[in-house]
Amino acid sequence: MVIAVPKEILPGENRVGITPDVASKLIKKSFRVHVQKGAGLNAGYTDDQYEKAGAKLYDRVSELYSSADIVAKVHRPMDHPEEGKNELDLMKEGTILITFLYSLNYPELAKNCAEKKINVISMDAIPRTTLAQKMDALSSQANIAGYKAVIMCANTLGKIFPLMMTAAGTISPARVVIMGAGVAGLQALGTAKRLGAVVEVSDIRPAVKEEVQSLGGKFIEVEGAEDMQDEGGYAKEASEEFLQKQKELIFKHVTNADIVITTALVPGKKAPVLVTEEMVKNMRPGSVVLDMAVEFGGNCEVSEKGKTVKKHGVNIIGEPNLSSLVPTHSSDVYAKNILALLEHIGKEGKVELNFDDEIVKGSVITFNGEVVQERTKSLLS
Repeated sequence: MVIAVPKEILPGENRVGITPDVASKLIKKSFRVHVQKGAGLNAGYTDDQYEKAGAKLYDRVSELYSSADIVAKVHRPMDHPEEGKNELDLMKEGTILITFLYSLNYPELAKNCAEKKINVISMDAIPRTTLAQKMDALSSQANIAGYKAVIMCANTLGKIFPLMMTAAGTISPARVVIMGAGVAGLQALGTAKRLGAVVEVSDIRPAVKEEVQSLGGKFIEVEGAEDMQDEGGYAKEASEEFLQKQKELIFKHVTNADIVITTALVPGKKAPVLVTEEMVKNMRPGSVVLDMAVEFGGNCEVSEKGKTVKKHGVNIIGEPNLSSLVPTHSSDVYAKNILALLEHIGKEGKVELNFDDEIVKGSVITFNGEVVQERTKSLLS
């Protein structure tokens, strides 16, 4: 089967679906790899590297897609500026599209894929099980985003992170509050601690307290917190009463912080507001809020998608695509996630989708002209 690797067309997207190293591994497993010229340049991968790996290069994406049995990309399909058509219209019927579709947020797009008879495996729907760990692209990208979030905050803050004793006096360490102790939050915690900050972490799941403490963070505990984690390992939607309690407790921590990083997402729902405008008003001038959930509505009431703004004297970073700002490593781990998936569902250069397999059942959104994933299907009915 031919795996096609297009150049991403979303403005500001620097990642690529398959790297030269993974391309050569796929070719050894009897797949053929076709790559659009320039697809990897923004991530630091040249056309020469792809050719040396054994891939075939294409000038036009329309020719690339018409040669493909599988398309491996980062972003969901969209209108192609050069071709004047949606990417779905450039693919053959029966093509397997491997991408981040976010079908719970964009169910109509899943319906379009089904109507065009494109079979979608969505990397954001890979179950969070031990067996699927190597394929867990949400985690691999969140890991890098958590690191980058802290670096961006450090760059924006007019203070240093560590405690410093100088002849001119003592400099107190920066105070960082992280909201959400998922993969991104824990990586942000580890990075901020390494830079010397005092870090506090809030999460609606008491089960993560030990992880936070083991990384040197202080856990902000909401009284009476029930277990807010579903069977798949994702955060559940919290009740209004719980969120209110959390906001009151968080208020004093946030208003005392130099940096606040929010990471809370609930699949298929608008991101919960955790940092209100009132909290921002009460923060110290020059403080920083970075909203990692800005693409899905935002955890901060006054963040703006794709912009860094100053409101009430506080710098608010609304970068929706943090992992794209570290494109070499983000692409590297994402391509390895796809390789692990193809090794699981493919053999001797061919892919067969077995719906008795829990990974296939969880991550295949559309198949043979139908939306087959139950959660997405229920949103369309």
